[in-house]
Amino acid sequence: MKKYTNAVIYRHGDANEILVDNGVIKAIGTNLGPADEVIDLGGKLVIAPYVDPHLHLDYVYTLSELGQAGAGSGTLFEAIEMWPKFKETLTVDSVKKLATKAIRDEVSQGVQYIRTHVDITDKNFTALRALLELREELKNIVEIQVVAFPQEGMYTFKGGRDLVEEALKMGADVVGGIPHYEPAREFGEKSIYDTLELALKYDKLIDVHCDETDDPNSRFVELLNAVVLMEGYGEKTTASHTCSFGSADNSYAFRMMDLFKKSKMNFIACPTENAYLQGRQDTYPKRRGLTRVKEFMEAGINIAFAQDSINDPWYPMGNGNMMYILDNGIHLAQIMSPEEIEKDLDLITYNGARCMHIQDKYGLDASKDANFIVLDGDSSFDVIRNRAPVLASVRKGEYLFKRKPVEYEVALDLGIKY
Repeated sequence: MKKYTNAVIYRHGDANEILVDNGVIKAIGTNLGPADEVIDLGGKLVIAPYVDPHLHLDYVYTLSELGQAGAGSGTLFEAIEMWPKFKETLTVDSVKKLATKAIRDEVSQGVQYIRTHVDITDKNFTALRALLELREELKNIVEIQVVAFPQEGMYTFKGGRDLVEEALKMGADVVGGIPHYEPAREFGEKSIYDTLELALKYDKLIDVHCDETDDPNSRFVELLNAVVLMEGYGEKTTASHTCSFGSADNSYAFRMMDLFKKSKMNFIACPTENAYLQGRQDTYPKRRGLTRVKEFMEAGINIAFAQDSINDPWYPMGNGNMMYILDNGIHLAQIMSPEEIEKDLDLITYNGARCMHIQDKYGLDASKDANFIVLDGDSSFDVIRNRAPVLASVRKGEYLFKRKPVEYEVALDLGIKY
């Protein structure tokens, strides 16, 4: 029996102790009694592990490692058109090598759950085979969900829809799509129907790259929401990006938010990548590519933040630090009132878990696995304001890593006493 004590526990009021037995949380509270091992957390904030619910692990580091330039225009569509040249050079080993590097980046900064979109518009399934292997090899360290994602389109890429189905048969967890990249609206709509059909047929989750464009006439999210609403499949469905919804007029947007609440569909925003990619044809005012995060939160619609890319043709930056993603997102979405700050950490923890549909086993509650991270601060406000690093990551009651707070060999002294 282990007892983690002297902690500030997110979402648990005055509780300051976590009792763990055989890797499972037995109790959370105060004065929980004796234990075989007592671990003092020094008054630091303890939260459930970070969740990155939207990442492309088959793309990571391809920009620098393959020695090629990214999209000169900085647009999404140029990057997609460039990708086949990168894809030709990939092997199972090269994908695993770079993906492992990115997983290490994320896990070493507190992530324990990742949903990765994997391009399956490749008849050899090179990246898919690599990520399915890594999912199994690293399962004791990080939980990975694999999305069968047709990067070049179910119909823009000849036979893409059948490749998605084959990827599901091979073991992918989630059906993906990209309707706004299909050659015409009718094909984008057809891909939405196909996505739901495949999810129902194979009992899979859904996560669609949806309306990742500034065009307010791109409204595939409306159809996606309608079909999952009618099938009662909203809680197993995620619409990623939905950038165009941030450009939609209010009359349409608020009507749709009523329907989103009914379907209980999830949303993911990628603050850093879409701020970089979107608004490229704008002069001023210049759009920043974010969906209506603030309004979703106020309406009780589940919305999470994600990294999306790390050093690939779409986005040259990224390092897997979810606190950095949160910092960018809450600035762009303007969600920093005192009440909002108390909930902002949910955007990179509990909300992402709902997108991955793992909420029944995720979080700091008795009878769940003892998975949590320790941040270098003592409150939500403190860790968000200071972009606090992760001091420790615990999985099933054991440290994945533990580091000391910053120490100085020579500390700054202003020479003034108050």
